[in-house]
Amino acid sequence: MREDPARTPEMAPPPEAGIGLFEKWLSVWVGLAILAGIGLGTLAPGLFEALAALEYASVNLPVAVLIWAMVYPMMVNVDFASLKHVGDRPKGLVITLAVNWLVKPFTMALLAVVFFETVFAPFIDPADAQQYIAGLIILGAAPCTAMVFVWSQLTKGDATYTLVQVSVNDLVMVFAFAPIVALLLGVTDIAVPWETLLLSVGLYVVVPLAAGMATRQLLLRGGREEGAARLADFTARIKPASVIGLVATVVLLFGFQGETILAQPLVIAMIAVPLLLQSYGIFLAAYGAAWLWKVPFNVAAPCALIGTSNFFELAVAVAISLFGLNSGAALATVVGVLVEVPVMLSLVALANRTRGAFG
Repeated sequence: MREDPARTPEMAPPPEAGIGLFEKWLSVWVGLAILAGIGLGTLAPGLFEALAALEYASVNLPVAVLIWAMVYPMMVNVDFASLKHVGDRPKGLVITLAVNWLVKPFTMALLAVVFFETVFAPFIDPADAQQYIAGLIILGAAPCTAMVFVWSQLTKGDATYTLVQVSVNDLVMVFAFAPIVALLLGVTDIAVPWETLLLSVGLYVVVPLAAGMATRQLLLRGGREEGAARLADFTARIKPASVIGLVATVVLLFGFQGETILAQPLVIAMIAVPLLLQSYGIFLAAYGAAWLWKVPFNVAAPCALIGTSNFFELAVAVAISLFGLNSGAALATVVGVLVEVPVMLSLVALANRTRGAFG
């Protein structure tokens, strides 16, 4: 028997034609945002340098605000009354934790070594190759916190279950991230940037969750049917904020690295290859495990996407602290940022198109 998915009106899957049309236009807008970001970053580097400087503990504040705009609409859908029932459906959590901490860091390390010590070895200086390997390992050991809420929303995932998956994952990260990175890098003094970790969790989870909870309680006041209607109307009205925030985030991320992309396109393409293989491989492994284990789609899709996405703020901060701002390791983590959004959108599309396989 499949685990029973949460059945709330706002999470009912839309018609397949509607999903395809939405993905098509979103992909177009993101593609234009990538081009706009690279172009603006090249034409107006001073503007993006000023925006990039608005950060604290390696968390860029403009990007944080945009991510907050993306995450908040989903947080309004979190039903705290159903949190106590999440334990009745443990399979999604098991898959998320197994993929993130028992599989993903090690497959990323393996792919990095294979490509940069063998496949790309004739084209790269050995010292640079080791830097890229280090950056990829750090990235692979840092599962996502913020953007997962966006991907979950785009697949009509169970908002409450996604919150629990992310929260448990963040708790494990506090204890497991540094030892795993130390093991794979052979470095014993990994200093976890606690400010980055705590600030990111606070900005991307705690603050929008509190705002979403307050909004939900306000909307549900009065009669049950009236409250449900107000909630559905409100979530429909604010849904465009997620798309606008996503497109604006892509412009900023690619604008920050526009000159780097144009200056080192071959190196960036080589770093992207193992990242792409890792992303699609991890998604298919987690998604396939969820299908075989008969996990409902609105839990299966987010649990596979959590394992695929990365906590790039943490990865970049650690790479810079260990190897320096202009190191190959830092560059590798930045390439992870650039690859993530287009890859995750393609995986969202794949998940939505295979929704029917989950019954």
